[in-house]
Amino acid sequence: MEKRKEQYVFYSIILLGIAIFIFWFFHNPVKELSENHPGLDNRPPFSSVNEDSVMIGEKYKQYDSLFQTTLTGKWPNFRGADYDNVNKEKIPLIDSFGEAGPKIIWNIELGEGHAAPVIYNGRVYILDYDERKKNDALRCFSLETGKEIWRRWYQVNLKRNHGISRTVPAITDNYIVSIGPRCHVMCCNPVTGNFLWGIDLAKEYNTEVPLWYTGQCPLIDNNRVIIAPGGSSLMIGIDCATGKVVWKTPNPDNLKMSHSSIIPMTFYGKKMYVYAALGALCGISAEGDDTGKILWKTSAFNPSVIAPSPIYIGQNKIYLTAGYGAGATLIEINKEETGFSAKTLQLYKPSKGMASEQQTPIIYNGLVYNIQPKDAGATRNQFVCCKPDDFNNILWTSSKEERFGLGPFLLADGKFFILNDEADLTIAKLSTSKFKVLDKTKIIDGQDAWGPMAMADGYLLLRDSKTMVCIDMKAH
Repeated sequence: MEKRKEQYVFYSIILLGIAIFIFWFFHNPVKELSENHPGLDNRPPFSSVNEDSVMIGEKYKQYDSLFQTTLTGKWPNFRGADYDNVNKEKIPLIDSFGEAGPKIIWNIELGEGHAAPVIYNGRVYILDYDERKKNDALRCFSLETGKEIWRRWYQVNLKRNHGISRTVPAITDNYIVSIGPRCHVMCCNPVTGNFLWGIDLAKEYNTEVPLWYTGQCPLIDNNRVIIAPGGSSLMIGIDCATGKVVWKTPNPDNLKMSHSSIIPMTFYGKKMYVYAALGALCGISAEGDDTGKILWKTSAFNPSVIAPSPIYIGQNKIYLTAGYGAGATLIEINKEETGFSAKTLQLYKPSKGMASEQQTPIIYNGLVYNIQPKDAGATRNQFVCCKPDDFNNILWTSSKEERFGLGPFLLADGKFFILNDEADLTIAKLSTSKFKVLDKTKIIDGQDAWGPMAMADGYLLLRDSKTMVCIDMKAH
């Protein structure tokens, strides 16, 4: 009898379980709900682009209407006047910081980011982001005092994404152009700050804002702004005076905007704009009746992220590198009867030769100098030197005791000025045979000091993620 009770309970539990399973399987808990289609709730259709209305250049404030200066030095765009990161002023600079340490003239708090300044006739310009007020601000300062002269800004909603602002403006006597984190282009008068025109690349060209906001720096060439939207047009030329787009490059392959910048180069007497888009390295005609035409392109080296810009190394060859394990490539441009073509000479991973994650290498007097990425094996984060005909062969390194992370570097007065991630500044002698440290010091107690440096009139501008510093480097 007791055994029958146990069997009854056992089978009852099984039947109950089956009943619960059948109920769960056929029951529809959302049968009273209806699918919500875009537009039924009066919301705009989904878009990958934030549709906030941005009034580019809408606000302005002048702080010093009487500013005057006798300085004439220029660092007018990304990597300086010749796009090579070499200061060519004949100004003797210090070899050592001395017992008193670096001569810091001023420092200014900035919004978090890696945007870098330009210098022009005693004025410093930088595109900043004010997190509290939520605006992109083009700010103008005195190079000698750090006093703000004017500010032009516009409202735009952004959030930190490994920093916010990360571009360098371009400037001439009559125009200064900036590109904001969400691809807003603004042109102003550099002296007065008067607004001239603006373009929202995301809205007007369907530009896909890059992974960590805009990193491409504008180029001004013959009073035209050259920009690569990478959306409905691969590249455009804009008249600085009017803001009118005077030529467009078609984008049939749907190449996208990268963090790299456009660099002018000349091959076989033909001037071109060379750009490392996401999807291909391209050469665009920069002159003549075919201005804006794609002359050649290659996708043999196709990283998912590109921050360094291409460099011309002579003999019709281009070197391009990228981070996140991509490595680097050496490209040769050839001229044929039907036009131009690109041939890959070297293609390798970062452990097999010179490469970079963020900074663009320097070529000077037939040698190439660079900081290795973190995935370069035994040479990781070291300052290295190569010959431009063989990037697999590193001639010398700074040694494992001298590593620099993602920091920037420039060359001036026969010396390298190298900044590491924590804002320690090293002065190293220009050498073809070895790395020789002349002096080094802590500039600020900073972090993520990745923004490019600028130098003019003997003043060096550098920054970490939140502070910009001006140092007098002249050998008095």
